Amino acid sequence: MKIIGLTKKYSDSPALDGIDIEIEKGKITAILGESGAGKTTLLNAVAGLTDYEGKIEEAGKISYLFQNSRLLPHLTAEGNVNFVLKKEERGATGEMLARVGLAGKEKRYPHELSGGEQRRVAIARSLLYPHDTLLMDEPFSSLDLSLKRELLGLVNELCSEGHETVLFVTHDVREAVFLSSRAVVLKSGKMVADVPVSAPYPRDFILHYPEEAELEKILISAK
Repeated sequence: MKIIGLTKKYSDSPALDGIDIEIEKGKITAILGESGAGKTTLLNAVAGLTDYEGKIEEAGKISYLFQNSRLLPHLTAEGNVNFVLKKEERGATGEMLARVGLAGKEKRYPHELSGGEQRRVAIARSLLYPHDTLLMDEPFSSLDLSLKRELLGLVNELCSEGHETVLFVTHDVREAVFLSSRAVVLKSGKMVADVPVSAPYPRDFILHYPEEAELEKILISAK
């Protein structure tokens, strides 16, 4: 996917200011930056949820894993996944729910699931929805450390198996380094750094990788 001269203004203030970036096919690219840097606006532009100036090429069909799980309360876990699928695509729903740790809970409604379990449903739904590019907006931000580690590992495993092209927004450097092959830093709507993450997979969430310190310094200087 190619993003060329991407610009978005709210009144006279630019939320995105001439972003040029090529997202590598089959890899996870993290987007880092302080609140207000333009991270979510970038995802929304790629998803076609907001207007913009510039070009977005070769994005294909988009699946979007929002920060909020956005489950439909009147549908079961299985129903929430099937809701976005055609009838002939629903054969993999049970297997995917089992993969994300919800075997035996397919018929439960969102209010019968914990916050972490609701997140698992949203992950399953976003991965099964037919797509070329997966967008993830801070999907682990509200989780405790133990659950975050578990779901980061799960998403990494599932994305690797499917050779997913992922654009992943986070404010957490550790998440970015653990999951992505590249981390892009935004400041005030501009791209200020593009750092490759070279550590081999699988990575350990507890370990500190060199890119983490580099990105922390960039983020501090970008404030």
